Amino acid sequence: MGFYRILAVVLFCGILSNNSSAQNFGGGLIAGVSTSQVAGDRLGGFNKIGLLAGAYTNLKIKENLKLQFEIIYIEKGSRNPNIHKINIAEITLSYVEVPISINLQQKENLGVEVGILPAFLINAEMNDYFSEIEIDPAFEKYDFGVFAGINYHITDNIILNTRISNSIIPIRPHVSGATNGWNKGQYNTVLSFAIHYKIR
Repeated sequence: MGFYRILAVVLFCGILSNNSSAQNFGGGLIAGVSTSQVAGDRLGGFNKIGLLAGAYTNLKIKENLKLQFEIIYIEKGSRNPNIHKINIAEITLSYVEVPISINLQQKENLGVEVGILPAFLINAEMNDYFSEIEIDPAFEKYDFGVFAGINYHITDNIILNTRISNSIIPIRPHVSGATNGWNKGQYNTVLSFAIHYKIR
């Protein structure tokens, strides 16, 4: 896991250094929490709480329009608050995400975003009431989703980001192997809350 975090920081620093002389580029740091569920695992609700942290850079296309690129470490999965009664296994997933979005500034302190979400799995665990269990079938080594969000500018340098995202390809087949129309397996759904701190 440490290797991926270091790689993410190195890549981001390279991006910022290459664009440091361009007036239309900005960037900063990201920190927050994720609340998530896994569709298709027989559990419901955004009960899994995780951390997210990373960095971003953006390019001003027009006065109120930006293209943004991020590198984020994020924790996803599902939690069973009644696992002592209903022994359905919980899921813990860690990813490095590379969100790419279009950000539209609608008002002085309010903006919206839409984008795509490639992600790479760096750790996966499943636990029942007693202990960690074997994962079968395995989770995919990658995820790909879409997202939409709102950016609220608290100050010139501090932005509150609220984002919802969903996988559009399965992160894991159903245990039974069954499929039904668009439902090909299990999918990540995440609602996140983060602070974006602008440093340039």
